[in-house]
Amino acid sequence: MSKAKIAWITDTTSSLSEQFIQDHNIHVIPLHVVINDEFYKETIDITEQEFYERMKNEEGKFQSSQPSINDFVELYRKLKKEYDFGIAIHASSVLTGTYQSSVMAAEMEDFKLFAIDSQIGSYPLSYLIKKGIELVEEGMNAEEVVTQLNSVRSNTRLFLIPSNLDQLHKSGRVSGSQKILASLFNIKPILSIEDGAAQIKDKVRTDKKVFAWLASKLSEDLETKTVKKVAIVHANDLKKAAEMETYINEKFPVIETEIMMLITVAGVHTGVGTIGLSWVCE
Repeated sequence: MSKAKIAWITDTTSSLSEQFIQDHNIHVIPLHVVINDEFYKETIDITEQEFYERMKNEEGKFQSSQPSINDFVELYRKLKKEYDFGIAIHASSVLTGTYQSSVMAAEMEDFKLFAIDSQIGSYPLSYLIKKGIELVEEGMNAEEVVTQLNSVRSNTRLFLIPSNLDQLHKSGRVSGSQKILASLFNIKPILSIEDGAAQIKDKVRTDKKVFAWLASKLSEDLETKTVKKVAIVHANDLKKAAEMETYINEKFPVIETEIMMLITVAGVHTGVGTIGLSWVCE
């Protein structure tokens, strides 16, 4: 029996490297970022760094937008001719309608698709894709892969700390008085992406306390689980990301670290200078 030809599909919130995408022939549908009502395809028309630089230096409205359903329809029409079926892993369906559009387009084109709502984005999403490819290479069938990856979702962690509350205020996530109080007392909210949405987990005052809080959460997981790698995510603040990496390397010398840019779909809410830490428990 010949081996099934599987297409892997994701979106630009997966933060996969260009090299990995090419090596594994992954089909990546871009989300859009919108600057003053002008649409740009993420990673094609504008990089995350360019987006954050414009957010820092320009006045106006910065938003994100899901891909058009036609982008998926065209892709699945093409893939149907070349592959037996597809496995799609997308950003949280609470944060973007990308997952829903992907599923709907596959139905419209009668393309067999196993779709996974990662309930997250950024590093954990890239982890799920890499894990899925690994499981297929080990001989697991699509249904088993989906079951396995869905069980990993509860073990993903993504914590984000905005440098200020300007963007959260603009997007209606915090009130004006909360913003004023936070800036007066230098209070930093710690957001956690859980069940697909952002929750405020705690509020601390200094970067030092932020680092210590994140390290304590990682330590808690390490008591019962294995974490091989953590990702330091940042919205164009490489200096602070490097400081956090040094801190994590000193505290957890056996854990591998990687610095990556924060996906703009999160950055449009949390703003320039956001820093975060992410890992997946194994």
